Amino acid sequence: MIDVEADGPIPGDYSMISFGAIVVDDKLDKTFYGRLRPISEKYVPESLQVSGHTREETLGFEEPAKVMVEFKEWINANCMDRPIFISDNNGFDWMFVAWYFHRFLGVNPFGHSSQNLGSLYKGLIKDTFKNFKHLRKTKHTHNPVDDARGNAEALLAMEKEYGIRIRR
Repeated sequence: MIDVEADGPIPGDYSMISFGAIVVDDKLDKTFYGRLRPISEKYVPESLQVSGHTREETLGFEEPAKVMVEFKEWINANCMDRPIFISDNNGFDWMFVAWYFHRFLGVNPFGHSSQNLGSLYKGLIKDTFKNFKHLRKTKHTHNPVDDARGNAEALLAMEKEYGIRIRR
């Protein structure tokens, strides 16, 4: 489960400021947190404000290439099977993570696809107007590890309540 915070709407022109990932299992104790130095002079102050960081703070974050190498190593160490990218808003989160992997490493360990947690829930309950957010235990704080954890908790609740298979 992955969550991204960015300082604008698209990668390349704007920057992924931070992201969090968590392996979805019963313990939810395998996490990754990356904070990345901006790659562009452009930013949307309102978007950056959501992340809880100032522009000055972000300029002191790690080099993106270093963080993406560390994330790939974390994925390799924690995913024994093919890793599956899933998030609350995969249209947004996916485009940043995929872009950064390809830009800085030339490869994306997740391949070319991602999964949307909200769409999964809508399909399970057969109602496109409902959302899963009531299934989170961890408060949504815009700290990407907290938010990924809350979404992982929701996925585990769907597994328990609806009997969906999320593990091999």
